[in-house]
Amino acid sequence: MSDTPEEPIVLLDRPAPHVARLTLNRPKARNAISAAMAETIERLVGEVEADREIRVGIVAANGPSFCAGADLKEVAAGRGAALMTPTAGFAGFVYGSRKKPWIAAVHGPAHAGGAEIALACDMIVAGEEASFGLPEVKRGMIPGAGGAFRITRVLPRPLALELVTTGAAIDARRAYEIGLINRVVPTDRVIDEAIALASAIAENSPMAVREVLQLTKSAADREDEALRKLELDSIGRLLTSPDLVEGATAFVEKRAPVWRT
Repeated sequence: MSDTPEEPIVLLDRPAPHVARLTLNRPKARNAISAAMAETIERLVGEVEADREIRVGIVAANGPSFCAGADLKEVAAGRGAALMTPTAGFAGFVYGSRKKPWIAAVHGPAHAGGAEIALACDMIVAGEEASFGLPEVKRGMIPGAGGAFRITRVLPRPLALELVTTGAAIDARRAYEIGLINRVVPTDRVIDEAIALASAIAENSPMAVREVLQLTKSAADREDEALRKLELDSIGRLLTSPDLVEGATAFVEKRAPVWRT
């Protein structure tokens, strides 16, 4: 699916003082991440991080879906590597260096890489019609953008293991009950609620917020580099497996996959 110049694939605006909103804008493709989107997201996030007037960032999306993850048509064609940038990883976001708080405003399905984008944010506000899932094992892959280890940081280990091994999705209410997200609100209130949360943060000392954010994350997280190495090793093995192409091809062809390994 092509993106026209008249419809930017990613939008950036300022919906409130000191708050920036980055909006995924490929609604007809369920906001699946293309190479052009990844490059644009990385550039716009860099602009937000460099702007001293902006204190909090929001990631939102247009259309019924938040993000379906990788554009599997590109993956099936062997162009999956183009969906990652050298410094920020998948979608130009999940491994990016960010010092400001980022809030995911999830109004609809956030699956696969879409869930990983949300998990890479610091907080998540979701609508009642939102859902979260890491279905990569159904495609012959693992969550390769930090999802497997980030979800384990948030959820009890048995719940995290169930989600990543079954590939099942959960709705927003369940996600809130188990502590995966911060707030669940009516769908038409998602953006307003995310802006309200961002504004509450933006009222405080920017330096103090940055410092406490990094301190809290450091205390809660294991080192990303060690986990990323394990993740990359696993992905490297899977990239040589016929199951990856079969999983993406079966999805595009709307049929059940026939695994070969």
